[in-house]
Amino acid sequence: MYLKACFVIALIAVVEMLHGVWRVRVLNPRFGDRKARQLGLISGSALILLIAWLTTPWMGLSSAADCWVVGLLWVAVMLAFDVAVGRLLFKMKWQRILRDFDPRQGGYMALGMLFVLLAPFLAAWLHGFRGW
Repeated sequence: MYLKACFVIALIAVVEMLHGVWRVRVLNPRFGDRKARQLGLISGSALILLIAWLTTPWMGLSSAADCWVVGLLWVAVMLAFDVAVGRLLFKMKWQRILRDFDPRQGGYMALGMLFVLLAPFLAAWLHGFRGW
């Protein structure tokens, strides 16, 4: 289960990175940065849920504990990935990265991370799992 969950979060990370490029290049010019970030939160969450829904049976999540473990693993990996990309690839300062996590400053990454945490539960629920 854990190896499969790692594969899935790697897939989510790649999809979300491409989604971020799409947001910056397509949505930002049309709607402005703040609105594009809001729309990006919604569309990115939908992509995460779709991937989680498609892969939940394959991962073999069978309990609430499994969902918590996978959700926490996914959040840890995504946080590390996002910070590493920001610092190493885009040379962002810590203040800039922290702003991306603060909704008061137009950053919605914290809400996105909450969704990543809950995505295994939502996907399991959509598959009819009710054994909480």
